[in-house]
Amino acid sequence: MTGQVRTVDGRVAGRRGQATRQKLLDCLSEMLSASPYRDVKVIDVARKAGTSPATFYQYFPDVEGAVLELAEEMTKEGRGLTELVAGRSWVGKAGWQSAEELVEGFLDFWRRHDAILRVVDLGAAEGDKRFYKIRMKILSSVTGSLTDSIKELQAKGKVDKDVSPAAVAGSLVVMLSGVASHQKGFTTWGVKQAELRPNLALLVHLGITGRKPAR
Repeated sequence: MTGQVRTVDGRVAGRRGQATRQKLLDCLSEMLSASPYRDVKVIDVARKAGTSPATFYQYFPDVEGAVLELAEEMTKEGRGLTELVAGRSWVGKAGWQSAEELVEGFLDFWRRHDAILRVVDLGAAEGDKRFYKIRMKILSSVTGSLTDSIKELQAKGKVDKDVSPAAVAGSLVVMLSGVASHQKGFTTWGVKQAELRPNLALLVHLGITGRKPAR
């Protein structure tokens, strides 16, 4: 961990304190993966970390505050999602590859951070602006780059001028996030995991280019 880490009362945490704080976050992350968010209590996180609730409260005001810390860390990795789109070609076979890599990268990111993203989605749906801003940071990292890609295709006459790049990009990203959070549910509809990603990539390619991909 780099930079100064402060306790709830504003004191700078030493190396040992930083290690304790990180252990609490790691334990919380593990518990969120195995239990519903509402069932995770401070005393349980502290016990798992081998410390006391009083120590937990030195670093976080409550479980929600600690979850927000985990979510903020996740958004730093989420900025890398931009690289799945920025500077990519959407013409010819390269366009199909761009669609596939966007879908792969997006779904993999969601899978790795599924536990935290579920809490972020819950908080955003309940109107908590803090969680809403975190969700928008993640989605905007892709939406902005996709918007630019569609604008470039428009400038080259490859996408109809009446298309709204931001509307299409935003719709596609919301679709991706919806599918990503529902990946396990597709099996209920008889969809195999191996079928999901290429078909989702097809929709992304059609949405951006308006054309069937050249494979």
